[in-house]
Amino acid sequence: MGLSNGDALSLEALSNLKFYKYQSVDKSPVSRYILKHYWNWAAELLPLWLAPNLVTLIGFGFILVNVITLWIVMPDLVGPGPAWMYYSFALGLWMYSTMDNLDGKQARRTGTSSPLGELFDHGIDSLNCVLGGLCQAATMGLGASNTAAFTCLIPTLPMFFSTWETYHSHVLYLGYINGPTEGLIIGCLLMAASGWYGPDMWMVKASSVLGFESILGDYTFRDLWVPVLTVAVFVGHIPACVMNVVAARRRDGLPVLPVFLEWIPMITFTASCCAWLFSPYSTLLVENHLILFCLTTSFVFGRMTTKIILSHLTKQPFPYWTMMLVPLIVGAALVNGPYVGLPALTPAFELLYLRLSFLFSAIIYGHWAKMTINGICDYLGINCLTIPYKQSNATATPNGATKMSVRKARSGSVKDA
Repeated sequence: MGLSNGDALSLEALSNLKFYKYQSVDKSPVSRYILKHYWNWAAELLPLWLAPNLVTLIGFGFILVNVITLWIVMPDLVGPGPAWMYYSFALGLWMYSTMDNLDGKQARRTGTSSPLGELFDHGIDSLNCVLGGLCQAATMGLGASNTAAFTCLIPTLPMFFSTWETYHSHVLYLGYINGPTEGLIIGCLLMAASGWYGPDMWMVKASSVLGFESILGDYTFRDLWVPVLTVAVFVGHIPACVMNVVAARRRDGLPVLPVFLEWIPMITFTASCCAWLFSPYSTLLVENHLILFCLTTSFVFGRMTTKIILSHLTKQPFPYWTMMLVPLIVGAALVNGPYVGLPALTPAFELLYLRLSFLFSAIIYGHWAKMTINGICDYLGINCLTIPYKQSNATATPNGATKMSVRKARSGSVKDA
C-alpha cells in the first residue's frame, strides 16, 4: 500500500490525513444570501447513492463537453459559431459551478467526507482553469492569438496563489467578490451574451454602452479585456493572498521571506508558456494549435497545484518541482534556439513535439492521480467514486440516509467545497 516513487505517500504522511479538517471562509453576499438557497435545493435532488467525488467529476464533464464541442464546431476559435454553442458554453460552466458547490453538501448528506474530497475537488478546479479560459477566448472570437493565449493562461495565477495561500493559512479564503462565485457568473453571462448578440458584440466601442467617452475613447470591449483581467488578478486577488500568507507566517512565528521561493514553480510554468507561445519562432498560434497547447498545460498545471494540495493535506514540505514542467521548459528552449545560434524548428516538428508533450503529460498525470487516489483510499478504507453500503452497520432513516452516515456527518466534516 502506498506509492513507491519520488511522490510517495509514506505511512507517516498518510497518518496526517486523519487529523485534517477542511476550513473555508466565503464572504461573498451572492453566495451567502442567494446561491446558498439554490445549492441547498439542488443538493436534495442528488440521490444518496451518488458519491461526492462523482458529483465533482460530472461537473468537470460539462467542461470537457464544452471543449470537445469547440474543437468540432469552431476549432479556429474565431467563428462566429452557432448561437447554441455559446449557450452551451454558458450552461456547461454553470453546471460545473453548481456541481463544484454540491459535492461538499453531498459529502455531508451521505456521511462520506474525507480529505480525498478536497484533493479531488480542487484538483479538478486546477484542470479547469486553462480549459475554462479556452472557452472564454472562443466566446470572444479571439482566435489563436496572443490575447486568446493570455485569456487561457491568466486563470492559473489566482488558482495557484489561492492554493499557496491555503497551504500556509490552512483556510480557503473567498472574498466579497471572488472568482469561483462572481467570476464564474460573469463568465456565464458573457457566454450567453455572445450567443444572443453574437461575438461581434466584443468589437463594439465600450463608450457607446458605458459612456465615459473621454476616458474610454475608441476602445472596444475586446481592447479592454486584457487590462481588466490584469487588474483583477494582480490588484484584486494576488495582494490579498500575499497578505494572508504573511499574516499566517507571523502568527506562527515563522520567517516570511523564504515562502516567496515557493513561487518558483509558477514562475517557471508561466515563463515557459509565454516563451514558447509568444516566441517569434513559434508557429503554434499561427498554425492554430492553441487548443492542444491548452490541453497539455491543463495537465501540467493540474499536477503542480494538486501536489501543493496533497502536501497541505499530509503536512509535508512545499513541493517545488514536478517533472511535468520539463516538456514546457524544453519546448520553450527548442523554439527559441535561434537566439543562441540553433536552427529554427520546422512547424511539423514543433507540432510533433507538442503532441508528444500532450501524451506525456496525460499519461504521467493519469498515473500519478491513480496512484495517489488509490494510496489514500487504501489507507482511509474508503472508495473514490462509490459509496459502500453495509446493511449490518447502517439503518435507513426516513429521508433515505443512514443513521451511520448522519452520525458521521454530525461528527465533523472534513470536506465542504
